[in-house]
Amino acid sequence: MGSKPRAVLLMLLAALGIVAGGGIAHADGAPSGADVQVAQTLGERELTVIIRRVDTTPSPLRVDVVTHQGTAPGTLHLAVAADGVPSSRTDVALGATPGVYPGNLQVDKPGPWELSLSDDTGRTATIPFIVPARVVPPWEKATYGGFVAAGAFLLIALAVGLRAKRTAFALIPGAGVVAAIAVAVTGALLSAGTPPPPAPGSQLDPTFDNVTDPYANAQLSTVDYSRPPVNLAVRAGNDDLELSLTDGATGRPADDLLVRDNALVHLVLVSPSGRLSHLHPVRVGPGDYRVHLADPETGTYAVAAELARRGGGVQLARSTVDLKGTAAPAPEPPGAGPRTIDGTPVDLTISPGTPTTITARFPAQDLQPWLGMLGHLIIAGPITGPVGESAAKAPTWAHVHAMIPPVAGQRDRPDETVAAYGPDVGFTYTFAQPGRYRIWLQAERGYRVLTVPAVVDVPATGAGR
Repeated sequence: MGSKPRAVLLMLLAALGIVAGGGIAHADGAPSGADVQVAQTLGERELTVIIRRVDTTPSPLRVDVVTHQGTAPGTLHLAVAADGVPSSRTDVALGATPGVYPGNLQVDKPGPWELSLSDDTGRTATIPFIVPARVVPPWEKATYGGFVAAGAFLLIALAVGLRAKRTAFALIPGAGVVAAIAVAVTGALLSAGTPPPPAPGSQLDPTFDNVTDPYANAQLSTVDYSRPPVNLAVRAGNDDLELSLTDGATGRPADDLLVRDNALVHLVLVSPSGRLSHLHPVRVGPGDYRVHLADPETGTYAVAAELARRGGGVQLARSTVDLKGTAAPAPEPPGAGPRTIDGTPVDLTISPGTPTTITARFPAQDLQPWLGMLGHLIIAGPITGPVGESAAKAPTWAHVHAMIPPVAGQRDRPDETVAAYGPDVGFTYTFAQPGRYRIWLQAERGYRVLTVPAVVDVPATGAGR
C-alpha cells in the first residue's frame, strides 16, 4: 500500500473518530428527581415534611421536618418501607423553637416507597414517594452504542489499513464505521420526536419495574390518563374528622392522590361564624384520611377538599359536617384597612373593578413560602346567612395563589427556611356576581401562618359578566 493512499485513509478514519468522540463527550443527562414537600396536620401539630431528593441508590435519605409557632415539642418516629416492609427507622426530636429538624434514613433501590410518621399518641401518617432510577432512553442507547461501535470499527480499520497489503480490505471495517455512525445520528435525530413513556407516579401507578425501566412495557394510551372524580364523605369521629375518598366510577377507595401544592389533600373548613381552618389530613390507609380540629364551634361547617389524582386534573369536593364544641363565635371581620393578626400589623387594600385586586402589606420583606406559594386567598360567596352553611352552598368557592418569583438556575423550589419575600402579597380575582363575600388571606411569617379574614361587598357594576 502506497504512503499517500495510506495517509489519506488514516486522516479520514481519524476525522471520523473525532466526530464520534465529540458526540460522546458532549452528551449530558437530565436531573433524576427533586425535593418533595408535604404539609401534614398530625394531631395538633401542623408540620411540613421535606423528603430530599435521592440521585442514586443505595443512598441516605434525608427528611427535614419543619415545625411552626405553637407546635408542641416531642418525638416523631420515622420509617421508610418498600413493599410494605420497613427497612430503615429513625427518631426526630422536635424542640419548642419552630424551625427545621432533620432525620436520616436509608433507601436501597429505586421505586415506590412510603414514609411513615407517628407520634407518641399513636397517630400515624403515611406519605407515598418515588425514588427515581437513572433511566437511559432507547434512542440514547442507540446513539452512544453507535458511536462506540464506530470507534471499535475505527480501530479495526486502522489496524487493517496499516497491516493489509491491499487497501480494499480496510473498506470493510470502514463501512462498519459509516453504518455505526448512521445508527448513532439516526438515534440522535429521532430523540426530539420520540414521545416519552407514561410517567410512573404521575400518570401510571408506580411499580419497581416501571420505575426502573419505564420503556420496557410502555404503550401509548389512546385516551388520556385522568381518573374519575372522587366522592367525599366526612364524619366526625371521637377526636378527628374522618375523610373517606372513593372512586366515582367504581366506589373503591381512591388511593392514587398526588402531592400537589405541597399536600396530598388541602382541606378548608369554615365554621358557622366564619373562622377558617386550612388543614392537611394525614393518610392512614387507602382512601382514608384523618385530621384533628381543635376546639370547634357548635354548628354546621363548610368542607372543601382540593386534591389531584394520578393522571392529572385538580378536583374540588365540597360537603358539610356538623360539629359540637365550646369555641366562641368569631367576630365579623372588617373590609379593607389596617388590622393586627397574631401580633403582626397587616394593611389590606381592595381595589374594586373587573377584575378586583386584593393586596396585603406586611411589616417587612421576611415572608416565607407556605405550600409552595407566597400567599393563599380563599373566597366564598355570596354569603346570605350563617357563614358555614352559606359558604358550603355558595356558587363561588375559589382558592387563589400569589406565586413565588422564579429564580434562574434554581433546581428546587424554596422551602420555609427562606424568609425573603414580601412585604406585599397581591391577588387578582374577578367576582362573577354581586353580593357579600368572605375572604381569607394567608401567608407565613416567622414560622407562623397568618390568616387575614375580611368582607368584600361587590356591587352589581363590579361583578364580571
